[in-house]
Amino acid sequence: MLALTGGTVITMTGQIYEPGMVLVEEGKIVAAGPLDRIPAGVEVDDVTGYLVMPGFIDAHCHVGVAEEIYREEGDDTNEYTDPVTPHLRAIDAVNPADLGFEDARSGGVTTVATGPGSANILGGEMAALKTAGQVVDRMVVRAPVGLKAALGENPKRTYAREKKMPATRMASAALLREALAKARDYQRKLEAAAAGRGEHPGRDLKMEALLPVLRREIPLRVHAHRADDIMTALRIAREFDLLLVVEHCTEGYLVARELAAYGAMAVVGPVITNRAKVELKGISLEAPRILAEAGVTFAIMTDHPVVPIQYLALSAALTLRGGLSEERALRAITLDAARILGLESRLGSLEPGKDADIVVLSGHPFDPRTRVVKTYIEGRLVYLPRL
Repeated sequence: MLALTGGTVITMTGQIYEPGMVLVEEGKIVAAGPLDRIPAGVEVDDVTGYLVMPGFIDAHCHVGVAEEIYREEGDDTNEYTDPVTPHLRAIDAVNPADLGFEDARSGGVTTVATGPGSANILGGEMAALKTAGQVVDRMVVRAPVGLKAALGENPKRTYAREKKMPATRMASAALLREALAKARDYQRKLEAAAAGRGEHPGRDLKMEALLPVLRREIPLRVHAHRADDIMTALRIAREFDLLLVVEHCTEGYLVARELAAYGAMAVVGPVITNRAKVELKGISLEAPRILAEAGVTFAIMTDHPVVPIQYLALSAALTLRGGLSEERALRAITLDAARILGLESRLGSLEPGKDADIVVLSGHPFDPRTRVVKTYIEGRLVYLPRL
């Protein structure tokens, strides 16, 4: 058993203990509360003077898939040969030796959702991973955590050059609808065969990957910046009764009520960026505040390597300039990020029974002077600054 004692403990469930204590056993949190009598035989880590929080969660990045340093050799982000590739799996591309994982730990990021890029209408399955490990299969928290889709400029630009569909927004929406409709037919044939009313259609990996989306077991996670593309994603989600997460959601503030009315969630960002393309014309630091006021659950992303993953907390900090509350901004990289990944029962707060993913900080995470002092994943020390 391990006891982190004496620090200011922010649980992310509304309680702050100063001084506090977090007890850890077998990779799980046993207790988080005020500093009390320390059980005999417990290893003590005195973190007096420091702040103790749940590890940060980046709900959208490409760490391990788009590797640091390497370009073509280590870039497995997009399969440019086919616009519809739902059967691709992030875990088949992740390199645990990517230096991005080390950077994540140095920034207190203990869990990431990583996956394909946005060149394809359907890009493949995203996976939630812990940021420490040598074998990707043992780093997986949940896979898949969503099926990546994309609307707007990226698919158009990628395939119009090749004189292929989609070259328009209409074609992008049509390809997404077509894939979902085919998967629904495939699902019906499977159900009929299971009931003895027809032949088994044979295994189809593309269709198989879409079934968890149609069953609402995982969300369709749609890359969409512009408000009109966000509304297309909503329109298709309604048509097929899907769980929806809007990735980037740059102009989501213009349609925040529509997102809230459907129950869609969002992963906003990258925040630290310029207007790198037309779709980013409407970027605003006020977007998270407006989404919050409308009742939309959202997280903040780095989109690593677009923004280095160790700057996740600073990305969340910038949303305060747009009027977002400090508490909501912290939730966007902890508990709300966990909710979007379907992992709120394991991650995002310091509560008994949850994974002991803990970051120890020299100050408030939104202060640019703050350093990560230690990072724990499932009770194991995985980051200590070099002297």
